[in-house]
Amino acid sequence: MSDRLEIHAAMQIQKPVHEVFDAIVEPSKMSNYFISESTGRMESKTNLIWKFPEFDQEFTIRVDVIEKDKSISYFWTNNNIETFVEIKLAVLENKDTLVSIVEKSRENNAEGLQWLSGNSFGWSNFLACLKCYLEYGINLRKGAFDYMKSNNHC
Repeated sequence: MSDRLEIHAAMQIQKPVHEVFDAIVEPSKMSNYFISESTGRMESKTNLIWKFPEFDQEFTIRVDVIEKDKSISYFWTNNNIETFVEIKLAVLENKDTLVSIVEKSRENNAEGLQWLSGNSFGWSNFLACLKCYLEYGINLRKGAFDYMKSNNHC
């Protein structure tokens, strides 16, 4: 059994790679499927603050390297723990874009397993919301997690 846990998620988006890339780095587009606010566009070696519609907290984003239409990497902090996220974009034969995400890592313990479960769901949701936004113009996230603002969860 490995001492470290990491998350892997991927989805095919039926849009050209430049559209997918721009939707991930541009906050005015990200706010249609992921975050509610950002202090700026994702660019190499910048620091940002992200807010989400369902949480009353801010998340620090330390952008590592951005390679136009190829990859986006950054560190983000949640509960005082920083993790590394790498998003890779690949053009498929039919000109669709494959989005692959890796987030790493946490210890293989109870807290790490809770992170693995929650963030695996989160990245799958991110990809589904990105696909709906880019392919159909739908903000799938809008209202989806309003229940999290109260203590009356399922």
